[in-house]
Amino acid sequence: MDVAALSISMKQGQLMQQVGIAVMKKAMTSAETNVEALLKVLQQSVQPNLGQNVDIRL
Repeated sequence: MDVAALSISMKQGQLMQQVGIAVMKKAMTSAETNVEALLKVLQQSVQPNLGQNVDIRL
């Protein structure tokens, strides 16, 4: 294998690694956004008095 082919191969490997990292960062950002939205919805749905009293009729 000559130097030019080796250099091209190394650059392709570096590019593939950089693309993989960029995709992973994008996925992590998307997941973080989804978690924040889910937490916001859950906080809005909390009803602190719900379930504290039980009506029983015999």
